[in-house]
Amino acid sequence: MDALAMALDISRTAIQQHFVTLEGDGYIRKTTLNKTAGRPVTIYGITDKGINYFPKQYAWFAELIISDLQEEMGEEAFAAYMQRLGGKLADKLTAQFAGKTADGRLQQLLRIMAELGFQVQQEVGAETGQSVIKASNCIYHDVAQQHPALCQFDRALMSSLLAKEVQQLSCMAKGDCVCRFSIDTDLGS
Repeated sequence: MDALAMALDISRTAIQQHFVTLEGDGYIRKTTLNKTAGRPVTIYGITDKGINYFPKQYAWFAELIISDLQEEMGEEAFAAYMQRLGGKLADKLTAQFAGKTADGRLQQLLRIMAELGFQVQQEVGAETGQSVIKASNCIYHDVAQQHPALCQFDRALMSSLLAKEVQQLSCMAKGDCVCRFSIDTDLGS
């Protein structure tokens, strides 16, 4: 703490307060307490939450893998693969949807999408009255611009978990301002 206080030109007390906040928020944790002849020395380590706070650059690697996969499979097979992949993820999440009403399933889907990083909300289509999922961001936007078949993954995931047909109305990867997905009108059952 003394070294940090000196490097940042702030008091040791201020450093301690920052550590308390970072530890309370789950970004760091005490890993060891070394007893010395003088003041005990606490060693802090960064947690997974702390590591994940820093920006990551996965898009270039995903682009490399997806480009190679699509080239090897062909466009139609790749789109079908993305649908199967969405279905496989849905199978892993199915237990969270058991016994829920259609609206309960929709609310659970919105929570899961938010956990994945989507900024989502439910709307009602002005013309159709259908439920619409509006995503204000795309969690793999850069890659989806090059490979629009990635959107098949989202549609398959949503359709499987809601047990309803889902249609994509707009797509950020294709230049729209948001992604919108309409859900069958009989969702309220």
